[in-house]
Amino acid sequence: MAPKSILITGANRGIGLGLLKHFLKVQDIKIIIATCRDPSKAEELNNLKDPRLHILPLDIDSDDSISKLYTEVEKLVGEDGLTVLLNNAGILLPYDVEGEKSRHTMLRQIETNAVSTGIITQEFLPLLKKAAAENGGEGFSINRAAIVNISSTAASVERIDGTFNGPLVAYRMSKSALNSFAKSCSIDLAKYHILVTSFCPGWVKTDMGGQNALLEIDDATKKLAGNILTLGDAHHGAYLNADLNVIPN
Repeated sequence: MAPKSILITGANRGIGLGLLKHFLKVQDIKIIIATCRDPSKAEELNNLKDPRLHILPLDIDSDDSISKLYTEVEKLVGEDGLTVLLNNAGILLPYDVEGEKSRHTMLRQIETNAVSTGIITQEFLPLLKKAAAENGGEGFSINRAAIVNISSTAASVERIDGTFNGPLVAYRMSKSALNSFAKSCSIDLAKYHILVTSFCPGWVKTDMGGQNALLEIDDATKKLAGNILTLGDAHHGAYLNADLNVIPN
């Protein structure tokens, strides 16, 4: 089995595009929706040809854009609702404790990675609730209804030990805020049987991770996509790495 539908934000490059490619290999997924800010410029994304794939615009920092996306997705999924919302879109703005002070940079980082992700999650709750009710049963499953957030081990306060710092202060803050939102979702949405998890995909060679990272995109996203498709009761509310091991907050 597999979820009937998946919506991936930020699917034009990096982790999002990698996950999309692997989900397209799963024939039981009926509808796959990929979003990015400007689809006309997403050459690699547009080169993917599959009748199940729908490419739609999304500026995650715009409430109007989020609302327009909801309208289009609702048309696509119909009475089945949306099975999986995969919140991948995010940014990394360098920020150092000893660097230049910038309220704007810190707030923009938190807005995109935490606030905007929270808003799009709230927007799509009606479709996720519809999927959960339509698929029925007890417990939690990726095949019933799920919210999956792409987070980072950088968000773990316990793991901030000086091993790897870099100018990640605002990024860490934003992902910690995202994890907090996800945990609240897991509690508040449990009565609807909507599974909620947050994942760190590892240190991957993306535009954000840089070329010194340890993992190739295809390898990292193959493992992550495969494990996402196994999510169930044991993973609800958890903050996990790509191997499904719990990361301390």
